[in-house]
Amino acid sequence: MANFSKSMAPRFSVEVYQNEYLPEGGREVNAIVTVTSTGGGTVGGAPLAGAALSPSYIPGQAPSAAVVIMVDCSGSMDYPPTKMRNARDATAAAIDTLRDGVAFAVVAGTHQAKEVYPGNGRLATADSATRAQAKEALRRLSAGGGTAIGTWLKLADRLLNDADVPIRHGILLTDGRNEHESPQDLQAALDACAGRFTCDARGVGTDWEVKEVTQIASALLGTADIVADPSGLAADFTRMMETAMGKEVADVALRLWTPVGVEIKFVKQVAPTVADLTDRRTEAGPRAGDYPTGSWGDESRDYHVCVQVPEAGIGQEMLAARVSLILPDPTGGTPQTLSQGLVRAVWTEDMAASTAINPQVAHYTGQAELAQVIQQGLDARKSGDIDGATAKLGRAVQLAAASGNADTAKLLAKVVDVVDEATGTVRLKAKVAEADEMTLETRSTKTVRVKK
Repeated sequence: MANFSKSMAPRFSVEVYQNEYLPEGGREVNAIVTVTSTGGGTVGGAPLAGAALSPSYIPGQAPSAAVVIMVDCSGSMDYPPTKMRNARDATAAAIDTLRDGVAFAVVAGTHQAKEVYPGNGRLATADSATRAQAKEALRRLSAGGGTAIGTWLKLADRLLNDADVPIRHGILLTDGRNEHESPQDLQAALDACAGRFTCDARGVGTDWEVKEVTQIASALLGTADIVADPSGLAADFTRMMETAMGKEVADVALRLWTPVGVEIKFVKQVAPTVADLTDRRTEAGPRAGDYPTGSWGDESRDYHVCVQVPEAGIGQEMLAARVSLILPDPTGGTPQTLSQGLVRAVWTEDMAASTAINPQVAHYTGQAELAQVIQQGLDARKSGDIDGATAKLGRAVQLAAASGNADTAKLLAKVVDVVDEATGTVRLKAKVAEADEMTLETRSTKTVRVKK
């Protein structure tokens, strides 16, 4: 385990935004929980302004992070030939972004997974010499064979598992569909890797399956995106690696404790992207459960917690839930509580108080619906349901405009002609570029934060 003092690790804070007032008979309590991590040190190797310095690497000291880059080398990467060259250049750029002392490896993915560097089932330690060797090894990458992404992930897991580090991360690039293994095989690999490392997934070009790439990123608590033009890969890989290098604390869990009689309806991350964590709960003692949040650097995220409380009379109040951030002890001892916040319920006769919707809750409820209707609208469009697609994508335009989600509004405007954004009146475009449709689908879960 990396040796750094708690004072060097990020400081976490939890803020709870809610309308705690319920009318008589009211049972549903909604809260937005904002988690902020500050003072963690680095993003992309450079100290953040005002932050405590990240532990610097000392030769001979155990590394604090490990990264495996998985590059698609299937036959389709040769069409056009520039795609493979761009993938090599992007991987080289990512290697250049590695901090000294980070353990790393490169894997070539086809219908099987093969170690490109350093080989022999181990990881290299990043320094000027190993970075140069790794980039030399990339020149041997060539396209040929099929695609079985589960095998790539399992090899990455084996390599990362041998590293005694807190931060384990994967970067995965694919240009095609996962045709050489069953969906069940991929799901089994994701189930085996979940909680063991995080992974960012990228689709290059337009011949890959959006739902596969987003499935990988979601299961492994990473990001998913499209790089429609392969020439953009190097910049994207550099940004991804800079973010990975900024992570300081791994395996942070959102722990929800609820009193007797309180039922959890859902727990979702709602910013910077929508991700439903409800089914990923692991029990953590009486009436408590942990929801995984992955690795943290200097950043802030928002979570929507919804619980159902027992009925109570006017004037009564109760603690509906306690939200804590938990960091496990690597030796198996007592976990550390990093911060916590309380969700309350108060029953009142005041109709104005009990019917007011908290602005944060309203905003993120809309953002979650926005992600859902975009995906439903695009599915309807693909199946030929023009009326259904028009209705769903019209609602998406309306929600994007109301919430100020300008990036999503721009993506929608490439798929529909907007007649009236306020009412969600749209017409489907007769011709839509495949890259535009895939970009909208891939980025549909990206949200804008509420203006506090």
